Amino acid sequence: MMSMKGWLTRLSTGVGLALTTIAAQAYTETSGGYNMPVGVTEVSREVHGLHMAVFWVCVVIGIIVFGLMTYSIIKHRRSNNPKPADFHESTTVEIIWTVIPFVVLISLAVPAAGTLIKMEDTRNADMSIKVTGYQWKWHYDYLGEDVGFFSTLAEDSNQARQLGSGVDVTQVPNYLVEVDNPLVIPVGKKVRFLVTSNDVIHAWWVPEFAVKKDAIPGYVNEIWTKVEQPGVYRGVCAELCGRDHGFMPIVVKAVPEAEFTAWLEAKKNGTEVAAAETVVTDAAVDAAPTEVAAPAEAAVEVAAAEAEAAPAEMSKDELVAKGEGVFKANCAACHQANGQGLPPSFPSLVGSAVVGGPAAAQIAQVLNGKNLMPPFKQLSDTDIAAVITYTRNSWGNDSGVVQPDAVAAAR
Repeated sequence: MMSMKGWLTRLSTGVGLALTTIAAQAYTETSGGYNMPVGVTEVSREVHGLHMAVFWVCVVIGIIVFGLMTYSIIKHRRSNNPKPADFHESTTVEIIWTVIPFVVLISLAVPAAGTLIKMEDTRNADMSIKVTGYQWKWHYDYLGEDVGFFSTLAEDSNQARQLGSGVDVTQVPNYLVEVDNPLVIPVGKKVRFLVTSNDVIHAWWVPEFAVKKDAIPGYVNEIWTKVEQPGVYRGVCAELCGRDHGFMPIVVKAVPEAEFTAWLEAKKNGTEVAAAETVVTDAAVDAAPTEVAAPAEAAVEVAAAEAEAAPAEMSKDELVAKGEGVFKANCAACHQANGQGLPPSFPSLVGSAVVGGPAAAQIAQVLNGKNLMPPFKQLSDTDIAAVITYTRNSWGNDSGVVQPDAVAAAR
């Protein structure tokens, strides 16, 4: 007989899993209540159908079992039947309660197996995208198209989540489930995802696609989807991957094929700012294709506006002040807030040869990454200049100032 401690352990585990599921559904804004979403793909609808079939089978079994228990407790209580029944086993009953569960299991297993096989069938894909998990961001490579970029938590959410930010998070659009560069895919095309990781185990999960796959270092897992409706679909990393696990959301923007083609060409031509580097909103998906028919022109305008806004030169104090915030948001988890690092994987920055050496070498390492350190090309020139200046002038370091134009020249 299970001990009280065992029951409490099971109960706490069950409650924890339930709360985790509910929180994840609320986090991605796809729950539609307490049930799983129907989704926007053929596979997601099949998964939802199987889920509901199993649910109703469980409901019927529960009603029958607890109904019989309740009837037996009332009908055969001691006050009504002081002399207990003395019948023994019944072959007929044994056969019935063996055959019925067998039939139920087979009736559920056959369609479930068919759906599982379909979920793993990545053949005849129209395009392939490599998904790489980093602590704590995603990188997307459009294979054969020479297009790739990082997707990171949107800056307004990142700033609002910082301790003592003073920001009312209820006023931040899509707080913690927005990114700077969404993944863009065409509607009606079979897209194959090759999922892997650069550091620890992550999991790429978009509930409305019924797509969830572990990203494991050194392995490549496959999954696919074929979205039928344009829209913005959100997901999260579903594998505990470190301190900022809760801050690496997934945003997929499904658009008509013509719009996707225009976006892809803009990315290839290096005019991706308006198409991918600005934060996407749900309202933007409802815009008519004619409104985004000239992504290159819009990108040039945004780039020009940013160039005018970016300061040509900043003071050391300005760079250090800004760099401290960038460091805490992107670097402190590995190198620690005091710069001592976590040797041997993440070396100390105090008296570091890289931090104390030529600025060009440190800029190149921040941009391109090294060993377990991921590239940070997704940060702006100003942010990279600020964080480098901060590291070169903190914890006893005194190695000079780096300006944004030096970072821009090194890209």
